[in-house]
Amino acid sequence: MSKSILITGGAGFIGSHVVQLFVEKYPSYKIVNLDALTYAGNLENLKAVENASNYYFEKVDIQDALELEKVFEKHAITDVIHLAAESHVDRSISDPLAFVKTNVFGTVNLLNAAKKAWEGELDQHLFYHVSTDEVYGSLHDGGYFVETTPYDPQSPYSASKAASDHFVRAYANTYKMKTVVSNCSNNYGPNHFPEKLIPLCINNIKNMKPLPVYGKGENVRDWLFVKDHARAIDTVFHQGKSGETYNIGGFNEWKNIDIVRLLCKKMDEKLGREEGTSEKLITFVKDRAGHDLRYAIDSSKIKNELGWEPSLQFDEGIDITIDWYLANEEWLDHVTSGAYQDYYQQHYH
Repeated sequence: MSKSILITGGAGFIGSHVVQLFVEKYPSYKIVNLDALTYAGNLENLKAVENASNYYFEKVDIQDALELEKVFEKHAITDVIHLAAESHVDRSISDPLAFVKTNVFGTVNLLNAAKKAWEGELDQHLFYHVSTDEVYGSLHDGGYFVETTPYDPQSPYSASKAASDHFVRAYANTYKMKTVVSNCSNNYGPNHFPEKLIPLCINNIKNMKPLPVYGKGENVRDWLFVKDHARAIDTVFHQGKSGETYNIGGFNEWKNIDIVRLLCKKMDEKLGREEGTSEKLITFVKDRAGHDLRYAIDSSKIKNELGWEPSLQFDEGIDITIDWYLANEEWLDHVTSGAYQDYYQQHYH
């Protein structure tokens, strides 16, 4: 194998799309998926590649430093793409320490394992850290996040990701480790755990349940189709310059309430319901504490320097996403019932 790449969080939403892309596109690479299989890690996301000869799975928590060292040695890891993270803002508000343990301590454990394994040749191996646009804070007066925007995290989640970003850059500076960081906007698409806005709405509309919308739904986010993000990660991994940061966005801003109304309209059409049926499910709830008003990314750098840009328009991407959820009721039933957590026991023991 020409490379042995450790992809952390590879059973999660974004990670599973990255793993599948790399396994299928690079048969000469050994792809090692490392995931703790917490609530959002789902091996059913990887059925398409689980029997591939260049795919390996390790059930390990990045909080376990000793187990990480064993994985680096066992698979002779040459590079890391680090996606494993606690990522739900609401959960970070109720339990900040869990986010510190995984996103900060876990990242440092991974950096230490890489530094030990690659000692003497740190400039020959890549540590690629995948982060979020939320580290930049909130945009109130127009404009866009660029790679030089000062960090201003506003939630425990974004603070923990900002800290992990800083540690990656500190290891690059202090130990001359070869690193890149990318900060991405909101992703949507197949395999998304139904706690986030779009899959939550699709599932609730399907089952005629209330659609909770924070405040008045005026918060603005930039949305990117997950497979386009996976392509961007592939591009940055192979072409990105060491020490650089790349912002990845969809050039696609929407207010939350407009997203919800669009989903209602499309779901009514696809389910053969009378127009306006699903909009009656919209329920405005108390706003999230410290809710950032607007995120928007300027992806000019990755477009101009590396040639990446989104491939799908939002309307097309949303149709693909809704159709996938409607066609994969078993996956959704397993996720909402918790049955997906048995998959590891069934297939790896």
